[in-house]
Amino acid sequence: MYQAKGVMMATMTVVRYPKADGAEQALELLERLQGQQLIRIHDGAIVRWDPDKKKPHTQQLTSLTGAGALSGAFWGMLFGLIFFIPFFGAAVGATIGALSGHFARVGIDEGFINETKEQITPGTSALFLLTSDAVRDRIAEAAKDMEFEIIATNLSHDEEQKLREVFEVH
Repeated sequence: MYQAKGVMMATMTVVRYPKADGAEQALELLERLQGQQLIRIHDGAIVRWDPDKKKPHTQQLTSLTGAGALSGAFWGMLFGLIFFIPFFGAAVGATIGALSGHFARVGIDEGFINETKEQITPGTSALFLLTSDAVRDRIAEAAKDMEFEIIATNLSHDEEQKLREVFEVH
């Protein structure tokens, strides 16, 4: 977590679960941890990819975040880039390049996108979270019995501001 000028910065984190319902089961724990003020969740989304489906089901987590810090456009573009964009030639390649550049400007780079794409596969699930103020040792203790893997990128204060500006989040 980065801190600049006394302001705690947000972290974009992807937590991958080896079962399709793992992320949904983790929501209860997140709600408890947030209620105990051990983490602040600004926004989030869940991805559930059932083993027999060609594409995952995605959903913004309004139950944890109220209205959410990021717009539905952010999540739609991010998940489109990770899961749904077909590769049909130069025009699509240019679109993918533009989207990748758009996210890179706000701290979500190509490495993050590719690693996420490789690790979230049929039969798995994931939580995408924009958080701050995490009490890491207490969170680790609470989650010690859960099976998961973390893919994370830290957003600097400037990157967080750009993210909010790009997706018109105020």
